Amino acid sequence: MNDLHTHMKECAAEAARIARGVPQERLDDPTPCGEFDLRALVNHWVLYTSHGLEHRALRKQLPEALAERDFTADEAWPQEYAAQLDRAVAAWADPAAWEGEIDLGFAAEPAPKVAAQLITELAVHGWDVAKATGQEFRVSAEVGGFLLGVVEEHAEMYRQYDGFADPVAVAANAPAFHRALAASGRDPGWERQA
Repeated sequence: MNDLHTHMKECAAEAARIARGVPQERLDDPTPCGEFDLRALVNHWVLYTSHGLEHRALRKQLPEALAERDFTADEAWPQEYAAQLDRAVAAWADPAAWEGEIDLGFAAEPAPKVAAQLITELAVHGWDVAKATGQEFRVSAEVGGFLLGVVEEHAEMYRQYDGFADPVAVAANAPAFHRALAASGRDPGWERQA
């Protein structure tokens, strides 16, 4: 299987670990992802990085009911998210998932490019959730370099659609993942208020 699937598995495992550390009583807290409180961020994260990840592999559209669901209403959401991540990663284990293009509704993109963007969302929003809950989202140096490349490739386009904020200054020798976060408009030094 390709390197992207390996990166996906690593980020999915880390996302599942972070989800298990989210206190249910803190879901109204702010996050580094300014427009989202923690509940809204978790719902976005769960929807697109587990259900969306699987649906893209299977070339299916997300049902409207899923898009409207408050996943956090069920206290078992971290376990359900982990199980859904496993299903999504398994769907991408099929070599056919990497072939051809995926219809995004507004455009079609090569499957590996869509997967790379979803892996990046998994990690970047995973970092948002981690920071909002006093945790640390950890990735290998290899995955950090991969994420930096994806963010740098798409940052200007995402900024046009308010998907990323303006880049944040960070040391040139900072870890690649921190540089990816900074390029996406996040402050790698962001800390939640007690």
